[in-house]
Amino acid sequence: MSRVVSSGVLDAVFGALSHASRRQILVILLARGGRMSAGEIADRFKHSWPTTTRHLGVLEKANLLRVDREGRQRIYSLRSERVIRAAEWLLEFHEK
Repeated sequence: MSRVVSSGVLDAVFGALSHASRRQILVILLARGGRMSAGEIADRFKHSWPTTTRHLGVLEKANLLRVDREGRQRIYSLRSERVIRAAEWLLEFHEK
């Protein structure tokens, strides 16, 4: 395996995953086929819309989500490549 993952990628992924709500957003998206509108995601949480928007922004900035505009809606889709790269990096520490 031994793929080099930049510290910037790891910092972005682990930083984004450091909050339970952001991890929950990813789990919800995964369970719902990997694609949902911002409103559908926000409906799953009790916190305010600005808080949800902030969490979505962190995930998007870390390249864990892609956002597309469809009319007035923002549709979020999972981007699993960086999570996979971080997981592969973690697996380097697994005892063989």
